[in-house]
Amino acid sequence: MNESGAVNESSTGLPSPTWLETGALEGNVSIALSATAQAFHVNPWDIMLCLSGTVIACENAIVVAIIFYTPTLRNPMFVLIGSLATADLLAGIGLILNFVFRYVISSETISLVTVGFLVASFTASISSLLAITIDRYLSLYNALTYFSEKTLQYVHLMLVGSWGVSLCLGLLPVLGWNCLDDASTCSIVRPLTRTNLTLLAASFFIIFLLMLSLYFKICKIVCRHAHQIALQQHFFTTSHYVATKKGVSTLAIILGTFGASWLPFAIYCLVGEREYPAVYTYATLLPATYNSMINPIIYAYRNADIQRSICLLFCGCFQTAGSHRSRSPSEV
Repeated sequence: MNESGAVNESSTGLPSPTWLETGALEGNVSIALSATAQAFHVNPWDIMLCLSGTVIACENAIVVAIIFYTPTLRNPMFVLIGSLATADLLAGIGLILNFVFRYVISSETISLVTVGFLVASFTASISSLLAITIDRYLSLYNALTYFSEKTLQYVHLMLVGSWGVSLCLGLLPVLGWNCLDDASTCSIVRPLTRTNLTLLAASFFIIFLLMLSLYFKICKIVCRHAHQIALQQHFFTTSHYVATKKGVSTLAIILGTFGASWLPFAIYCLVGEREYPAVYTYATLLPATYNSMINPIIYAYRNADIQRSICLLFCGCFQTAGSHRSRSPSEV
């Protein structure tokens, strides 16, 4: 059966199976996929992933450039946003390189490097989201000492830890934790083993639960602050209610977007088998990449300081009347 699948593939002159297509060229399934491949010499799912990576790279490259070249954007919040944009930028580049290497230079070594690069980038992105959540919680819980040198040092330690762990997870496939020598251990994402992918999925669920807990505490603090302000003014005005509702809604949008993007793929990583059609993996992975596309909109482009920097950089039409202090996450 495997030999007939190889003959079908070579006769069509198509590239070798992508790292998402694990058991798709076995048995009768290989005949169906070969017929589909003849109509599409380039997998349309790979095209969509490449387009998604292009948009992600462009969006986050602007954020990274603005934060890097704007001296006023140096407080802990923007350092974390810069880390998130850098991770998403690398993830976008990784999706583009995966498409290029898939259809130009196809080899097992390049497949390992590409998958490891994507694992490290997306892990760094998710870890940066957790670091931003921790920073927002600390800015409310320790508002009086937030703008201190100790906070910046703590942020740097979080970034070193998150990027260090992400790099280690990305290097695991390259260092030998892969299924190239034993196809029976492959997961839905070749050449990652099922154990490796389970570890990544479990790490995601831990981070998601931590973010959920922290955002719940943030909501409690925001509501308590609004109530204290209302007591000081002896009544709860409509503006206080609207501001509190808007803050809680924003947190719900942030967490809901993150969960809706990554939860389907994380769940499928646990329940999926390598024999399942590759379309299931594509259909859950593509929405996960949209999270890196939405991140700059939520965390960067909605920020007044970054909007001001964009105007100064691209338009030159915004004149500052004086110095502006960067707002803290609690004010955002």
